[in-house]
Amino acid sequence: MSTLICGSIAFDNIMVFHDRFKNHILPEQIHILNVAFLVPEMRREFGGCAGNIAYNLKLLGGDPMIMATVGDDADSYLLRLDDLGLSRAHVRRIAGSFTAQAFITTDLDDNQITAFHPGAMTYSQLNRVADAAEATLGIVAPDGRDGMLQHANDLSAAGVPFVFDPGQGLPMFSGDDLMHFMKLATYACFNDYEARLLCDRTGRSLEQLATEVEALIVTLGGEGSHIHAQGQRHEIPCVKADAVVDPTGCGDAYRSGLLYGIASGWDWQRTGRLAAVMGAIKIAHRGGQNHRPKRAEIADRFAGAFGKPLW
Repeated sequence: MSTLICGSIAFDNIMVFHDRFKNHILPEQIHILNVAFLVPEMRREFGGCAGNIAYNLKLLGGDPMIMATVGDDADSYLLRLDDLGLSRAHVRRIAGSFTAQAFITTDLDDNQITAFHPGAMTYSQLNRVADAAEATLGIVAPDGRDGMLQHANDLSAAGVPFVFDPGQGLPMFSGDDLMHFMKLATYACFNDYEARLLCDRTGRSLEQLATEVEALIVTLGGEGSHIHAQGQRHEIPCVKADAVVDPTGCGDAYRSGLLYGIASGWDWQRTGRLAAVMGAIKIAHRGGQNHRPKRAEIADRFAGAFGKPLW
């Protein structure tokens, strides 16, 4: 089954400041704030929700198709997609724009100052789901606001089941917008903070919202996750990681497990547990796409965590 991954492709520029922000920002002077931080460490990672989800789904042996927009500076990312065997048939280049980019500066206390430039993401609505007629499952992940609305409408109109996963894009939408997404979607996925914000904006409880979709998934970080489906709440335990190095992209890795399980017709316990395994593998590596487990290694992690074969 081909899974259409609608979302962002982005570069993450990560810099480390070898001091603490609090030593250089004077609270009584923030009305005229003008600071510069020397950052001798810097790395550039391939990221974006669509890129991360597709990368992980490919590791599982799935068939992801990325639908995203990129800028003039995307050559290195496009070459990477080719090297990974990920189709870029639905990756549109927007002339005169930059690929979406995050600029993240971290201090010694793990505080972060982040600037995000959406760039080509702003034009994601130019991509049309009808151009990916082979898709049998989809996900609407964080992207440009207009693109997210259009892709949800298009997937629903085409009869393609999809996951609504607004992530950090959730604040862009009103309560009415969010209810519109929930009524169109087949499944929905949020972290615990996003789930609380969803309830606040829609004025509905999580139990009420769960009736709008076949399954509503809430991730709880180190506490595992809950999958609300058919009037039941499935408790999915967290899988112990080899190391806790970097949470960037863990949610995307988790979602790849969900998509694989849904596409395979698995029950929610098996699907959620695979998602948890994928998150645990990712968190032991820096960046969203630097872990490289083989399918057999993923299966071994699953069997070791749950005492059952995966495949």
